[in-house]
Amino acid sequence: MRRLQTALSVGNQTSPFVLPLTRGFCSRLLPLLQGGKAGVGVGEGGRGWLFSFLAFWLLSFCLPASAGVVIGSLTLEREARAGETYQGSVVMTNNEDTPQDVIIYQTDYLFASDGSNQYGKPGTHTRSNANWITFSPRQLQVPPHQSSQVSYVVHVPVDSALTGTYWSMIMVEEVPPPLPDSMLQLARNVAAVRQVMRYGVQCVTHIGESGATKVTVTGARLEELENHKRELQVDVENTGERWIVPAAWMELYDTEGRYVGRFETSKKRIFPGTSVRFHIELDGTFSGRYKALVVLDNGDQSVFGAKYNLEF
Repeated sequence: MRRLQTALSVGNQTSPFVLPLTRGFCSRLLPLLQGGKAGVGVGEGGRGWLFSFLAFWLLSFCLPASAGVVIGSLTLEREARAGETYQGSVVMTNNEDTPQDVIIYQTDYLFASDGSNQYGKPGTHTRSNANWITFSPRQLQVPPHQSSQVSYVVHVPVDSALTGTYWSMIMVEEVPPPLPDSMLQLARNVAAVRQVMRYGVQCVTHIGESGATKVTVTGARLEELENHKRELQVDVENTGERWIVPAAWMELYDTEGRYVGRFETSKKRIFPGTSVRFHIELDGTFSGRYKALVVLDNGDQSVFGAKYNLEF
């Protein structure tokens, strides 16, 4: 059973209350919203507000969520030469007891260290490979507890100027089922919120081993977190031609050059022209002045570093 905790304003006071979101509760609440009586006294002045409020939450939480399809792999990566053609498939599995309809389409994909994402028209950014890709079908129904697949073919153009990494997205989006009859009248009067799952499958083509690897540290800041914790946030942009997936860590030294410790964070994938933010937590460090060396190691000959003076 799911529960929603929110607040109900009465006069000048605000009181928290809990709505038990079960199918039985939803069915008992519908008569009230549709004009019947459910043992709740509400003045005429507040009836419209109560209707809108409860109808919104009822449609948001009582409608069945569409989340039955699972994608096998969210990254399709391949090295290829200019003029080469290769193919593969996107496998999806329906874990539910009912058939699930999905639609398949393409977008471009860019992201930045501030957390923003751009899903642009396919083929619009300079390193998009969306126009190289054909796929079929564009819509299908996945049977209950079975798998289906979308086949794709990548035709790399014959172009000697191609170098480094190119990419785009194949989006797999579930089609929500029709509203139950009991909800149709209610949905005509209020805005309905439905949960729909969408998966983005990254289609990545590397032109052989070509493309320069280069990064630029565009910013760094020391942030205080909850519970007196702190972290160094480092923004890194890929200014090269090939993607990198660097491990990041920081080595900390005191002002006398004595080693204090090594602090690691998870790897991040950075496409050319995109940027990410590394969060390096400084667990167990005392207030003081330090010298920090931040290292980005791509696991090959590409290793980058930056030095900072920290005080906290």
